[in-house]
Amino acid sequence: MAETAKVTSPRTDDLARGPATARHPEPRRSAVRSLLRLWPFVRPVRTRLFTAAFVAILASCIGLVIPLVLKWLVDGPIAERDPAGAWLGGGYLLLLGLAEAGLFGLRRWLVARPLASVEAAMRDSLYRHVQRLPVAFHDRWASGQLLSRGTTDLQLLRLFLAFPLTFLLVNATTIVVGCVILLVQRWTLGLVLLAPIVPLIVLCSVFEARYAIAARRAQDQVGDVTTVVEESVLGIRIIKGFGRHRSQARAFRALTARLRTTELRKARLLATLWAFINALPELAIGAALVLGTVQVADGDLSAGTLVAFLSTALALMWPVESIGFLLAMSNDAAAATDRYFEVLDAPVADRDDVRAAPGGRPVPAAPDPETAGLAFHDVTFRYPDAPAGAPPTLQGIDLHIRPGETLALVGATGSGKTTLTALVPRLYDATGGRITLDGTDITTLTRDELRARVAVAFEEPTLFSATVAENVLMGGADAGPDDLVRALRVAQADGFVDALPDGRDTEVGEQGLSLSGGQRQRLALARAVVGRPRFLVLDDPLSALDVHTEALVEAALRQVLATTTALVVAHRPSTVLLADRVALLSGGRIAALGTHHELLRENAEYAALMSGAADDGSAVRREGESVR
Repeated sequence: MAETAKVTSPRTDDLARGPATARHPEPRRSAVRSLLRLWPFVRPVRTRLFTAAFVAILASCIGLVIPLVLKWLVDGPIAERDPAGAWLGGGYLLLLGLAEAGLFGLRRWLVARPLASVEAAMRDSLYRHVQRLPVAFHDRWASGQLLSRGTTDLQLLRLFLAFPLTFLLVNATTIVVGCVILLVQRWTLGLVLLAPIVPLIVLCSVFEARYAIAARRAQDQVGDVTTVVEESVLGIRIIKGFGRHRSQARAFRALTARLRTTELRKARLLATLWAFINALPELAIGAALVLGTVQVADGDLSAGTLVAFLSTALALMWPVESIGFLLAMSNDAAAATDRYFEVLDAPVADRDDVRAAPGGRPVPAAPDPETAGLAFHDVTFRYPDAPAGAPPTLQGIDLHIRPGETLALVGATGSGKTTLTALVPRLYDATGGRITLDGTDITTLTRDELRARVAVAFEEPTLFSATVAENVLMGGADAGPDDLVRALRVAQADGFVDALPDGRDTEVGEQGLSLSGGQRQRLALARAVVGRPRFLVLDDPLSALDVHTEALVEAALRQVLATTTALVVAHRPSTVLLADRVALLSGGRIAALGTHHELLRENAEYAALMSGAADDGSAVRREGESVR
């Protein structure tokens, strides 16, 4: 779900602690309140689920009829030595058993398809929401935590809806009906069997509170393990290159050991509960058996009644014994629900919707001819997780890029260049001031409208597990084969693409790691220009290219820049020369603005940056040649 690979830290102690995400979950709400949040997803299939629950209750109640048939059989045909009656009773028992089995099979068939639909709907909602969340959210969340919520947590929820949800209702109904039958048959023996109810309720309450904490901790730790596995795979070149595989393995074992400890704690809690849940009813049945046998011997109770009583008690053993693991599965599902909605509740914060007035209608900015093109008006930006009191990353940015103009943005590392470019497509929202496209505030545009006007190419090119053509055409919703050919030619990527095994239909693999850095960067540039955008934002688009390829790309890129309004982050003089004007960003502010030659003569900081950026004098020579 995350677009960029995160490289694992070589520090084993940091890795053993795991990602910082999910270290501070929301205050624990009751399992019932958590699980009720699933209702909007369950509502479309409620009819089949309710039908399945009714079928299961009917099957369970049929099971309670069997002891009554046994009572009639013992006190009637068996006591009277009537073979025909005994055969009849046996037939009744067989039919009841078949009916019970058939109804439980029907229940399973009823829930299979709808629950698969519920899981698919929840996964789709999570994925769509994650795609809409601002980049600031992804900066704070480890990708493994998001992956575990979309996989293992949803599997727990489907399992809960398939089994515990139904059988908590079924078993509760069975216990109530069974207790009524016991009390009706012999109320004194019934009270003996009901004696463990109070201690079991107290025990289950204590268990539920402790198990809920362990369940949440275990699921968070699964997310940590998932994060480490994903980062280790994506960062395998770093791990191997620095020989850190042993330390990474030790750190991974530390994480899995923590998860193992938590899972064992869950197992101990469940084992303790099961021990008491099994022991207390067994003791009650033993006491009832002794008391009932004495009453049969004294003639106060018929043998058939005792058989029926004990058969009913034994039929209730499974519903009682299942309380432990049904509670455990329910708390696992409640923790999974909390984790799922932690992501789904994260606010989108204006990224996908226009900024609205109190009446709910958009507030468009009045077009201003003087601000046609791309303009920054007193823009300020501070990262959401910046320390209190820290200065803003950007402050008081005033820039105006005229229609058809290319502005190069130059500055030292950490000056805020990439941050400024990220504000234009609203990967982040400015915390102060406003940004306009042809006089229209970008916050009044929907995401689709903004993305249709602005195309971006980042310094770190990201490719997806798809074909070359699919990766490039992501940059233009309406782009066709001719646009693809043109974009590859502009990025000087057509040569190496045609040499690939399947040409444009070649799968580039995860992150495009089967390609060189320069090849990935050229495809990212092709993706930016394929849709013929009106506004183009390029973050050092030529940094990974060799000198010869860079010159060819620059020549083709000049034609594209001539027909668009562009903001280009530049580190090398050769890239700066593509621009009409240059802005120097220093300390989060615009320190100078002018042409390349003006800033070279008049600004010492700019001259120093360009002097340090020239590599072996090649860029300077090309600059001189272009001037001549």
